[in-house]
Amino acid sequence: SSRVRLSSRVLWTLAVTQLTVASSNMEHQTERAFQKQPTIFLNAKKRLLAKKGAGVKAPRYWRSVGLGFKTPKEAIEGTYVDKKCPFTGNVSIRGRILRGSVVSAGKMKNTIIVRRDYLHWIRKYQRYEKRHKNVAVHCSPAFFVKEGDEVIFGECRPLSKTVHFNVLKIEKKHVKVVGKKQFKQF
Repeated sequence: SSRVRLSSRVLWTLAVTQLTVASSNMEHQTERAFQKQPTIFLNAKKRLLAKKGAGVKAPRYWRSVGLGFKTPKEAIEGTYVDKKCPFTGNVSIRGRILRGSVVSAGKMKNTIIVRRDYLHWIRKYQRYEKRHKNVAVHCSPAFFVKEGDEVIFGECRPLSKTVHFNVLKIEKKHVKVVGKKQFKQF
């Protein structure tokens, strides 16, 4: 039984050392499955032969979405892996570009709710009425969004049952939010 205990202790210490080495290399791994960008080959011999302390950065895929929107610094230099991100994933922005204010953030993983206020013309009364729609928008880990922020988001392919848009830019608003259901267009 002492041999069994000794071998189990040795195995346990080996497992712990492997975990610490893996965790130091992969801080961004939070899921059960290994997260990697599909366009990057991780097992290149150049990287394996390079010194570990030399500061060799892992290669990263990123791109510009076009339409005059800059790629965020976090998307270029970050370590997150998000296949639905328009800057580092496999999603193209096409169709409508919209603007709205964030109503709910942080309650769903990488998804925010954006309120769009607009005016609807009533022909009978020759007047406008105020209306709003809440839109579910995918928010890449490159952005840090709070409730009350103004965001610009673009249409993309369906990402889930309700999400068809992706955040492209954040315009921070540091004004006091009176209420979530206030009409804020004017």
